[in-house]
Amino acid sequence: MHVFNIIKATTDNIPDIQEIINETWEPTYRNIISPAQIEYMHHEIYQTGALQKQMAEGQRFFILYLNEVPVGFASYSPHEGHTYKLNKLYLKPSYQGQGFGRLLIHHVEQDAKERGGKFLILNVNRHNNARQIYERIGFKVIKEEDIPIGPYWMNDYVMQKAITAEE
Repeated sequence: MHVFNIIKATTDNIPDIQEIINETWEPTYRNIISPAQIEYMHHEIYQTGALQKQMAEGQRFFILYLNEVPVGFASYSPHEGHTYKLNKLYLKPSYQGQGFGRLLIHHVEQDAKERGGKFLILNVNRHNNARQIYERIGFKVIKEEDIPIGPYWMNDYVMQKAITAEE
């Protein structure tokens, strides 16, 4: 029997976030960006100090545990007005395709709604197959965006979903 639990992460949970990232980051991006960019972004975004800073600046992290093992996480933050941004969503490869990503997104949506959120946006690389997954759960592409990250670029779609009955 599988017992899952989603908790709001604190700095004490950073090792669990890093464990998930260490298993997911390279397989997620190996066919999308260069190994050098993968390494650069991994260091810039997921070193302990960077994660502490993201949390201190208001990014809310949630970790999904299955039988007390960290298997995935999501983070989001306020964006503009009543819009919130899903910044990160990662599941260990062996747990993908089983509905856990939907559970995490649903948890983020509920949390954002409680804070007055009406829309959730996210960025997804234009070559990432996750776009189709996001579309199946109600996100729509609203624009393209090219974002400089150090000496590299992320070429993304910005996707949006209404998270309340009001539009």
